Amino acid sequence: MTTLVFGHKSPDTDSTGSPLIWAWYLNEVKGVDAKPVLLGAPNTEAAFVVEKWGFETPEIISEVAEGQDVVIVDTNNPAELPDAINDANVIAIIDHHKLVGGLETKGPIDITIRPLACTATIMYDLMGDDAAKMPDNIKGAMLSCILSDTLEFRSPTTTDVDKELAVKLAAELNINLGQYASEMFEAKSDVSAFSDAELLRMDSKEYAVEGTKFRVSVLETTAPKIVLDRKASLLASMIDVAKEDGVDHVLLFVVDILNEEATMFVQNDVVKTVAEKSFGATVTGDSVVLPGIMSRKKQIIPNLKL
Repeated sequence: MTTLVFGHKSPDTDSTGSPLIWAWYLNEVKGVDAKPVLLGAPNTEAAFVVEKWGFETPEIISEVAEGQDVVIVDTNNPAELPDAINDANVIAIIDHHKLVGGLETKGPIDITIRPLACTATIMYDLMGDDAAKMPDNIKGAMLSCILSDTLEFRSPTTTDVDKELAVKLAAELNINLGQYASEMFEAKSDVSAFSDAELLRMDSKEYAVEGTKFRVSVLETTAPKIVLDRKASLLASMIDVAKEDGVDHVLLFVVDILNEEATMFVQNDVVKTVAEKSFGATVTGDSVVLPGIMSRKKQIIPNLKL
């Protein structure tokens, strides 16, 4: 049976690149028949990375069959995985997020969850000496994952381990790290072709606070004006997206990569309360700037309060 390797829904660069990396490792090093797949269309940055390094875009799936062998990467949250994930045969999890709970397995499995900025960094360590066998396109995918998840080392999730590996990979690939990161962020910032609903779902995770369900959306960009100019229509679309997705509210954070701050949209009194209690903000209108807020994983979701 082919082992499917996939990350979370609304795949970003780490959830697109890490399946490519680990499927390569399973196939070429461990001799396991493996296939990278995605749980949705990759975002613009991830699509750029796939094309840049000469990969074919992995097949997009929405379901997994009962008993299907799978490796889950870059998440351990059942809400971000196919509905029938507990009927599949999960054989490994490689992740860097907090342990959520809810996954069930057929037997003991390999689980690696480490406090690093990027799943791909963990994979490098798990490969050991076999990491030296990585071809350039796999190295490129790994470097891209690290630069994306650390926002070129600006994110507070960045560790020395992530940074040292990125610098090493860039040197081996003979590419300018800063220039390549700029190309990636430019691709991520090009959101003009997407509808408001697509933007709200593009990089989002479901999270509950005291029984209230939120879709926590983050748009990381070097051109925040493009998104902020659409504020009125995005605010209106949040109502429909919340209803369609079965959540109570959508929280949108537009992360300005270069100025290292986030603008949070405030569409109602509940979200106003979240902004004020979670981030100590003073809200006077339909948005508020949160200096220094860059990371959903480390700064946004852990602080959400009602």
